[in-house]
Amino acid sequence: MNVAAEALYAHLATGCTTVCHLWRVERRDGQSYGFTDHDQDLTVDGQVYRADTGLTARALQQTTGLSVDNTEAVGALSSVAISEADIAAGRFDRAAVEAWMVNWADPSQRVCLFRGTFGEISHADGAFRAELRGLTEPLNQPQGRTFQRTCSAILGDRKCRFSLNTPGYFSEIRLTEPGSRSFVFAGQNGFAERWFERGRLIVLDGEAAGLFGVIKEDRTAGALRTIALWEALPVTAQAGDRVRIEAGCDRTIGACRGKFNNLPNFRGFPHVPGEDWTTAYPVSGSRNTGGSLFAADGQS
Repeated sequence: MNVAAEALYAHLATGCTTVCHLWRVERRDGQSYGFTDHDQDLTVDGQVYRADTGLTARALQQTTGLSVDNTEAVGALSSVAISEADIAAGRFDRAAVEAWMVNWADPSQRVCLFRGTFGEISHADGAFRAELRGLTEPLNQPQGRTFQRTCSAILGDRKCRFSLNTPGYFSEIRLTEPGSRSFVFAGQNGFAERWFERGRLIVLDGEAAGLFGVIKEDRTAGALRTIALWEALPVTAQAGDRVRIEAGCDRTIGACRGKFNNLPNFRGFPHVPGEDWTTAYPVSGSRNTGGSLFAADGQS
């Protein structure tokens, strides 16, 4: 037990206490927020915890095993705290959360009650409700590799190892008109048509900064290039905002070898037999002779 926790427990043992709860929320973009159920703002370790947000938390469920601790946070939407636009834009998705009990008369006396992340967030009638997930939540995710013909890596991740900052595989452009699902660009003729399909469009500044969408269509018509996303951005990017478009990958061995020259890092199994192969019987003189599949493909 650390000194701060020991001091708080000693304060609780007196029977006359001055305690409250603090919540610190840090988004993935690094912006942090502080909330408290005390009647005045508190500052702890440089973080201001606001008292006017109406944030409360349900009872925390904790176990001694590896099951996921969970609770729920409820609060009011406001322009100075958590806004409806930020929730709609996904800026609080998987944000890190800490819950503390502190002695508001001496904030150095405190103990951490919960660490985790935001889960599902809903909002209605001027309020939001956020599921809080414990640190063991990632243990619920599937582990291991899937044996499939296409690559299981995501373009640019640590398994793929291809750098999307390589010249010729991205472009940064300023918008000339607002857009959320379809964008029209000029002067992007240096890329083949459909080069960016299955890639990403990322907004770099403005109100929609940090939002991105997966590119569904990439078409050229004369000097103009039209990029369409699978889903519209939750916040419209405005004229003058800078966006980045990145090349897409269909995860086939042909694209890995021909488009990205990244075959050593291909994470698929292109020679895995399909269902037709596994259910067919061997016939002499046909491709399926019952011998090596590699031999049938003319490979060694």
